[in-house]
Amino acid sequence: MIFAPMIFWKIFYNTVIVPFMWTAFHIGGLFNNKIRRGIAGRRKLFAALEERAAQLSPHTRLWFHASSMGEFEQAKPIIAELKKSYQDISIVATFFSPSGYEHSKNYKSADIISYLPFDTHTATNKFISIIKPTAAIMVRYDTWPNIIWALKKNGIPTFIANATMKKNSSRKFPVLRQFHHSLYNCFTHILTVSENDTSSFADFDTTTPIITAIGDTRFDQVMMRSVDAQKKNLLPPSVIAGKKIFIIGQSWEADEEIVLPVVFKLQEQIPELLTILVPHEPTVEHLESLEYQLSGKSTFIRFSDLNEFHNERIILIDSVGVLVPLYRYAHIAYVGGSFRQGVHNVLEPAAFSLPIIFGPKHDNSQEAIALTKRNAAFVIEDDKQLYRIMRTLLESETIRTTAGKSARAFVDENIGATRRFLAYLTPFLSSAQGKQPTDAA
Repeated sequence: MIFAPMIFWKIFYNTVIVPFMWTAFHIGGLFNNKIRRGIAGRRKLFAALEERAAQLSPHTRLWFHASSMGEFEQAKPIIAELKKSYQDISIVATFFSPSGYEHSKNYKSADIISYLPFDTHTATNKFISIIKPTAAIMVRYDTWPNIIWALKKNGIPTFIANATMKKNSSRKFPVLRQFHHSLYNCFTHILTVSENDTSSFADFDTTTPIITAIGDTRFDQVMMRSVDAQKKNLLPPSVIAGKKIFIIGQSWEADEEIVLPVVFKLQEQIPELLTILVPHEPTVEHLESLEYQLSGKSTFIRFSDLNEFHNERIILIDSVGVLVPLYRYAHIAYVGGSFRQGVHNVLEPAAFSLPIIFGPKHDNSQEAIALTKRNAAFVIEDDKQLYRIMRTLLESETIRTTAGKSARAFVDENIGATRRFLAYLTPFLSSAQGKQPTDAA
C-alpha cells in the first residue's frame, strides 16, 4: 500500500481533528465534572512547568506519559529502577485524565507531575521546549500525534512501553491504518507485551521503530506492591485470628447484587467467615447504600471504626489505597467490575497466592483469561455458581491452596519486563543528552 506522506496527516489532523476535539472537549466540560477538572487543571500549566523545569538537573531528563492512574502504575517499576541506578536523573510524569493526575500528584519519585497540554501544534512544541526530555516514554497506548511528531522532529528517542494492539483494532481500518503508519513510524522502539502484539503492530508496515515483545511491567509492579504490603499491618491479630477471610475488591453495585446474598448465606453456615468489602468508589452515597443493604442481614463495621471491633462479620472499607495491603490477610478474593464493564486488577490478588473469582465480563483482561485456564481463577455467571465455588474453596484447603499457588506462579513466570525495557532505554541516556528542541515542527 502507498501511504500518504506525513505532511498530509499533519495538515489534516491540525485543521480538522484538533479543532473538533478542542470544541468537543470544552462542550463536554459544561456537563461533565471530570472533563471540567481537566480543563481547570491545564490553566497556567506552562507557567508552572517553566518554574519547576528550571529547578531540574541539567543532566538526564526522562518524560513518562500515561493516560490515567492504571497506566502510570506500569511505569512505576521502570522509574524506581532508574532512580536507583542514576543519581542525576530527573523524571517528568504527565497525565491526560484528571483521575490519573489527582491520584498521582504526590508520587515522590517524579520531579514534575503535570497534565499533558491539549494536543495542539503550538502547545506541544512549547511543552517539549520547556522540559527538554532526553527520551520520552508513552505507557500502553496514549500517543498524541502532535506530541509524537514534535519529538521526532527534535530527534528525541521515543518509546511505547507495555504496548498492546488487537488484531482487529479499529486503528487498522483503511484510512486510520495509513494515519497510524505515519504516527508509529516516528517511534524509536515499540516494546510490546506479547508476540501477538508485536505481530499486530507489524501490520502497519512501519520501517523505523524496532518492535519487540518484552513482557508487561505490571507484573513487576504488582510484585513490588505485594512486598511493600507485607510491611503494613492494617488488621490487628484480634480481628483475623481463626477466621477465613473473603475479600471483595473493587466492587460496583452490579457485583454486590450477586455477591452479598451469597455472603449472607455462607455466614449462616460458616461461623469463622469474615468478609472484607472494598467498594471501587467508597463515596458517601455508596457506603450508605451498602450499610442499608447490610442492616438486618449481617453485622458490619466500617474500617475507620475498627478500634471498636466486636466480631462483626463484615468490614466495610471506607478509605482508598488499602486494597492491596488487605489482600495479604485473605483466603479467597472476588475482583469486581466483571458484572459491569470489565474486570479490574486480577494480578494483585494473584501475587498473594489467592484463588480469584470474577464474573462474565473479563475479556478486557488477558491475565484473567490466563488465570482461568490455569484453574487459578473461577468465572461465575450468577449467585448460584458463586455459592458452589465458595463452598468448595472454603471447605477444601487443598483446592484453595492449589489454585492460589497457580495464581502466584503465573505472576512469577512473567516478571522481568522492567529489566528488559531498560536494556533498550539506557543506551540513549548518554547519547541523547545535550540536544535542544527546535521551536517548530
